Amino acid sequence: MKKNYLANYKIDIFRLDNKQYVHEFEGDDQFFAEFEQDEIGKGNFKAKVTLDKSETMIQLLYEIEAVVELTCDRSLEQFDYPINITKKMILKFADRTEEVTDELMLIDRHVQQINVAQDIFDFIFLEIPIKKLHPKFVQEETEGYDEEDEDDEDWEDDDLLWEDEEGEFVYTTGGGDDDDEDEEEEYEEEEQESPEDDSEAPIDPRWAILKNLKNNQN
Repeated sequence: MKKNYLANYKIDIFRLDNKQYVHEFEGDDQFFAEFEQDEIGKGNFKAKVTLDKSETMIQLLYEIEAVVELTCDRSLEQFDYPINITKKMILKFADRTEEVTDELMLIDRHVQQINVAQDIFDFIFLEIPIKKLHPKFVQEETEGYDEEDEDDEDWEDDDLLWEDEEGEFVYTTGGGDDDDEDEEEEYEEEEQESPEDDSEAPIDPRWAILKNLKNNQN
């Protein structure tokens, strides 16, 4: 990451009084080229950063309007994707610098400057949809979901499909008998006995990319 260009996004904080300040930033293709990633080739943005300083912390409010160029996953066509973001960050003064959460960071109380370029990029990057579709395909996707919903409505609440002892599927109406209720109770008990394993939850690939970017820059 080239430091000369991104130096334009620094804010001096060491001698600031405890009050509110407003900073405005802009960026174009060169800004996104500073970060080693393939998702955003071109784009531009305007960012308003409201800084509220107190004795113990700095609160940052980001208001960002951006347009980035993406490549459609279906047709490989390029298209402009508009983004509007309002995000908050808290920088709490401490004796060390450490990222606590996505919205809270500890910073050394002797730090004289902060650079908001990384935050601006991260906020824009995380607004990019995992499935990128050209606007002409978005309506088709929406219509497809509507048709599926209509098909689901054709099934009544009491219409059930059961598998009999011989392995044949039997369509019944009006609910099952007592045996069916027992099967439902047994199924609910099995669900309760099998807690979900959060460790197997899929990780948003965008977070993985951002993590790699930050590791490469350190």
